[in-house]
Amino acid sequence: MTEFLAEVIGTMILIIFGAGVVAGVVLKDSKAENSGWIVITIAWGLAVTMGVYAVGSFSGAHLNPAVTLGFASIGELPWAKVPVYIAAQIIGAIIGAAIVFFNYLPHWSRTEDKTTKLAVFSTIPAIRRPLSNLVSEIIGTTVLVMGLLFIGANEFTEGLNPLIVGALIIAIGMSLGGTTGYAINPARDLGPRIAHALLPIPGKGGSDWSYAWVPIVGPVFGGIYGAIFYKAIFTNAYGLPFWILSAIFISVLLTAAVAELKRSRQKAEQLEETTVS
Repeated sequence: MTEFLAEVIGTMILIIFGAGVVAGVVLKDSKAENSGWIVITIAWGLAVTMGVYAVGSFSGAHLNPAVTLGFASIGELPWAKVPVYIAAQIIGAIIGAAIVFFNYLPHWSRTEDKTTKLAVFSTIPAIRRPLSNLVSEIIGTTVLVMGLLFIGANEFTEGLNPLIVGALIIAIGMSLGGTTGYAINPARDLGPRIAHALLPIPGKGGSDWSYAWVPIVGPVFGGIYGAIFYKAIFTNAYGLPFWILSAIFISVLLTAAVAELKRSRQKAEQLEETTVS
């Protein structure tokens, strides 16, 4: 199997199980309807585990452009392979999302809410604050890539690594995913979002392209920063990229925090004026 085909198949498996569990939980008249966030996070972890088991021996099972870019940035993958991996991941994600659509055919028309249908395919923030949402995606993906490098630095019983990686995904989802739905993977969001735009889903509404940049830019930056941060801190390989990315990261964090504090202050002032009047 070629690395391209491996990444297609691995990412397809990831989305079949990942988007599939979301569909089961949110679509009307599914037997899994309303089973909740814990079910979603566990299934996403197992989705990654199954994808890694399927193709890890062929391509390393990145299944995620952020991982591919992060590994390439520290010399763990030749840059020449990056476009091939990313193209395969997006194609696999589109195919996986289409399979989920067909699996739940009768449930789309039973589900009236357009946002719920979109949520099966792509991430939607709990509170829509693009800059804060960007911060969440950066943090989640930084933790993801650092975690993968932590895992790779330890010796496990042969065949156990995919389970540990799946546990990492579950931990990220449960601890950090409540803000944006933790895309932490541009292909996981972009591929299914494209599928949502193309598929004949009854009453589907728009694909929310105005938000689509967040689960792309955040994970890309977080993936690269996570890899470079790990390399710097754990191998003393400090360099200009580390300092530049750290400065950008801190700037984004502070800007988001200031914007949120300003918004909170304005809301408090408006409430005070309303109370006085």
